[in-house]
Formats: sequence, C-alpha cells, structure tokens
Amino acid sequence: MAPVVLAVLDGWGNTPEQKHNAIHAASTPIMDALWHAYPHALIEASGAHVGLPDGQMGNSEVGHLTIGAGRVIRQELVRISQAVQNNQLGENAALQALASDLKASGGRLHLVGLLSDGGVHSHINHLGGLLRWAAAAGIQQVCIHGITDGRDTPTDSSPGYLQTLDEQIQQAGIGQLTTLCGRYWAMDRDNRWERVEKAYRLLTEASPVSSASPLDVVKAAHSDGTSDEFLEPVRFAPELIEPNDALVLFNFRPDRMRQLTAAFVNSTFQGFERQLITPLPVVTFTQYDKTLPVAVAFPPESLDDLLGEVVARAGLRQFRTAETEKYPHVTYFLNGGMEKPFPGEDRHLVPSPKVATYDQSPHMSADELTDGCVAAIKKGIYSLVVINYANPDMVGHTGDMEATVEAIGCVDRCIGRILDATGQMGGTLLITADHGNAEMMQGPDQRPWTAHTTNPVPFVLVEGEKRKLAGLGGDVQLRSDGGLADIAPTVLQLLNIPVPAAMSGQSLVASTAALGGRTLA
Repeated sequence: MAPVVLAVLDGWGNTPEQKHNAIHAASTPIMDALWHAYPHALIEASGAHVGLPDGQMGNSEVGHLTIGAGRVIRQELVRISQAVQNNQLGENAALQALASDLKASGGRLHLVGLLSDGGVHSHINHLGGLLRWAAAAGIQQVCIHGITDGRDTPTDSSPGYLQTLDEQIQQAGIGQLTTLCGRYWAMDRDNRWERVEKAYRLLTEASPVSSASPLDVVKAAHSDGTSDEFLEPVRFAPELIEPNDALVLFNFRPDRMRQLTAAFVNSTFQGFERQLITPLPVVTFTQYDKTLPVAVAFPPESLDDLLGEVVARAGLRQFRTAETEKYPHVTYFLNGGMEKPFPGEDRHLVPSPKVATYDQSPHMSADELTDGCVAAIKKGIYSLVVINYANPDMVGHTGDMEATVEAIGCVDRCIGRILDATGQMGGTLLITADHGNAEMMQGPDQRPWTAHTTNPVPFVLVEGEKRKLAGLGGDVQLRSDGGLADIAPTVLQLLNIPVPAAMSGQSLVASTAALGGRTLA
C-alpha cells in the first residue's frame, strides 16, 4: 500500500532572519534538498488562521486540533476571553454551582493557574475575571495559587504579572496571593510525579510563610539564575486547600493540568501518597480529561468529520506515533479532543528521556520514534501515517542555541529515513509544522526567547515511488495563501477520499497534473 505520511516537525518555523535562528544554523541537508526539489509553501499557523486572536502565537494543541479538523475552530482562549470581557462568568452553570456550594459550606475559594499572558495555557485576564465574578457572587475569601511561566513568556517576566495581579486584586476588592511556584513543578505532563507532588504539597500542607514579598522572591530567584519556569515553591499566607473549600483551575489547555487535577479528584490516584481532600468541589475551565470527576466551565464544542474519522469511515487503517511529550497531540488533539482511537487507528508511544530539561538530551527519542515509524510504513497496511518530532519545540523551549541546533540536525536525519521508507512503498510524504519556535532563539530585547512565534511554517509535498530528491517530474503547484486547516483536505485528496463539507479548509495543491488528476470531490 502506498501511504500518505504526515510528518509534523513541532516548533519548526520559518523566517528570513538568520541570526539566532537554530534551523538556519543547523545542518539540514535533507530538508534543504526537499525544499528546493519538491513543491513547497509557507503556511500560517498562528492568530486567526488557527482560531486565535490576531497576533497570538500558535501552539501544539491548537495546531494539531486545526490540522485534524480541516477547519478553523474558535479556540478556548477566544471563548473564555469573550465571556470575561462580556462579564458572563456569573452566568456559567459550573461556576454558579460552585458558588452555591461555597455559600453552604463557608469555605474558601482557591484559584490555581498560570500567571501569564502568553495565551498558550492561560491568560491572566481570565484570573481578573474570576476575581470580579467571586466578588459579585459574594464569596468571602479567595486564595490565589500562582504558577510562574518563563516558557511561553520571557524567562524573567513574572514581576510584571505579579503587578497585574495586585492591580486585579485591588480592583475586585478580594483575593490574596497565597502560594507561588514554577510551571516545572505544577504543570508536568510526562508522569514525573515527584515534580507534581512538590506543587500539590505546597497547596495542601502547612509550610513556613515567606517573610519576603512575592516580588522580592522572584527577583532574588532571577539574581540566582533561576528563571520563572523553575521557581521553587513558596508560601505567602497560611491558608491550605481543605475539606469544604472549592477549587477552580483556570488554565484552559488540558495537557499540563491533568496530573495536578488528578491528584485532587481521583479516588484511585497512585502518582504519590496523599490523602483525598473531600468534600472539595472542583471546576476546571476546560475539559482536561473525560475521566476526571470535575465540573467543566467551558465544555468542548462537538466536532464531526475529522481527518481520522473520515479516513476510518473510508475503511482505511492509520498509524499515529510520537514520543511522550507530543503523544496527546497526534492522538487526542488531532482527533478533536477525543481520547478513543477511531476504528483502524493504531498508536505507538515512545517514552521521552527522563531528564530535567531537554537541552541535556537534544536527540530526545527521535531515533527510536523513527525506528517504529519506518517499521509501520513498511508493513504496508496503513493508508495514513502521522508522526510528530518534538525536538525543535521542546529543546527550543530551553533557550539553548547549541542544543537546539543539534536537535534540528537530528530531526533532519530522521526525516531522511522516513523519506526513504515512504519512497520504497511508493507513498507520499508531507512535511510541515504546527507552529514556530526554533527559528527564533533570541528576542528583540536580546534575551533568550523560549516561547513560540507567529512565523509561518513549511509545507513540503514529496510524491512518487523512489523519487527521493529527483523532483516530481510534473506540474504540481501549492497555494501560497494556506494554513494548517488546509492540511486535512490535502491529505484526503491524496487518498482519493471526498472532503466533507464540514471541512472549510481547501487543498494546498493548486494544480494536479502530477497527482494523476486527483481533485477535491
């Protein structure tokens, strides 16, 4: 079987700027040759092109969701921001029920989330909205448990967010910053339970109260070389999360809040020893995991006719693979927020290396991941193969230029192996990315840039049996105005599957002479 192989190079953006560009600095003979020999285009992966506000950088969750949906979806950041701006949180059923519980119990409200305007996992404006809602609802005591960012924002930007929070507290007339810790501890997603345990115990167990102000604490950490991401847990007030209190977790991106939430609500939790706090009404801003017994303030909007669903309906088999850090993206997010595989969808998870930060292991698990993907392609049973390489994004997030250059070179070599296997099977290889990152390692202020970017991403179409770097030999042209929403229709066209009306994206193939006349149905 001649498969379509979709390789997502996570965090591989494109910019003409060569300085502080790890992709430009790396040795990438495979990608360079493919870019020059095969049909290619730059496509948009941020802002309105992926359902985010204009100018908002894309991210892996939104990127894979858009790729799998084949349409632009209004993202949670936009949905929640509109509710906050329109003062509609008081109309939210989940929050109304929680306020009623608190009035009956007389307990405290605890707000947990990332203090950031990065817009990837949270937005600090949403916290301000929650404080105003709590005041209007008559809630008497609000404890804020802040998580510092330094990953989707500059590494030492927390003082600005602490100032914003102080202003929000003054305006609402309610709330106190009770604890603070870096996202490294509270937002792990790779079952490094020793990290999450540290954050959980900060929230639930008595510990010394710092005599220094939050601002002094973070500034001292910065002076010692500790960025916001790695800020050690610190307490500023004695209040704990206790029975009869209530908890709102206001991050909207699910993957990095599942573990901490599970520690609070799962009766069979086994990540570490802890006593279940009950009763404790819990509201999460979005659905972190269907199995978590919580109320959800902004439930997912139902999506139909997703890429994987359409492929399955056509009776074709598909294969998804990634290492731990990006596994939810090629499964849960690519499938529109559904955990369960579609019929005929096989999955392969490769564990990410157990290191503190990925600059210590720039290759991550890319070689093992490629081994499994090549084997799957050569089985000849899959019509669609999707693989995600995490390296450009995860190593790029460390801000280490040298390590990121090494990561890029590793991924390039792996793409060469995927290219060979796809060619041997007479298949088509599509290479793209979900957002930018590694192409910008320093910001305009000359500080390390660890966040994503708004740059476009590459899209390369390599078709034909064993053609490799010889060129298509046909008149295939790709549109120059495309976005991530156009990838699914392109894949379906290559598979000769009619594109459903629900997919508003359009194939990136502008002319089809070398595709055997395949056109959109």
